[in-house]
Amino acid sequence: MTVFCEWGPNAVALLRERVGLIVIVDVLSFCTAVDVATARGALVHPRAWPDGPDALAEAEAEAARMGALLARPRGTGEAAYSLSPASLADIPPTARLILPSINGARLSLACGDIPVMAGCLRNAGAVGEAARGFAGARDIAIIPAGERWPDGSLRPAIEDWLGAGAIIAATGLPCAAEAAVAREAFLAARADLPHLVRTSWSGRALIEAGYGGDVDMALDLDVSDGAPLLMDGAYRQ
Repeated sequence: MTVFCEWGPNAVALLRERVGLIVIVDVLSFCTAVDVATARGALVHPRAWPDGPDALAEAEAEAARMGALLARPRGTGEAAYSLSPASLADIPPTARLILPSINGARLSLACGDIPVMAGCLRNAGAVGEAARGFAGARDIAIIPAGERWPDGSLRPAIEDWLGAGAIIAATGLPCAAEAAVAREAFLAARADLPHLVRTSWSGRALIEAGYGGDVDMALDLDVSDGAPLLMDGAYRQ
């Protein structure tokens, strides 16, 4: 039983046929939002980010058919809920939420029939422990989502690398080389984690946009005992 750690969509395509579990790690902010909402009892349906002239209308129609809430981009003022974890702190326990994102949601949907968990710094220990038990004797893939450069290519994001490392450390399992490096990166950076994430490219962007509270929530290491699992199209505790 080995833990693998590779980046983004290509990693999902490479590993989904050879592992027993995939953990998606999108710290700022999809997986943090999933953890906050599912801890309240809500169901979170991942959805690829609406794209194209009719995409938003299609997403709204889908939400209406499901009796679900549709999260909107941060700062639109159109809805109470968004990718901002702070916006989900009081979501009703009975809620169904469609949560689009460019990275974490898209990766979640790309995993096919393989069991999927949503991991972040808030639930790193719980996800690591749950993953070890859930996978049985099969290998585990930890997938840091990363971000996107303007041309659409993958931008490795240190918050996801460190989040992946925290989960890997919590599994206590043998690691492939890349997973071992992620684990050691987290252990080395743990004392300086808040500074590193806040001054990362993603952290600075959110703080400068007025969402420093979201970064603070994402940095609450191991405050959650949840391990959100994707079942029947929705993450749930």
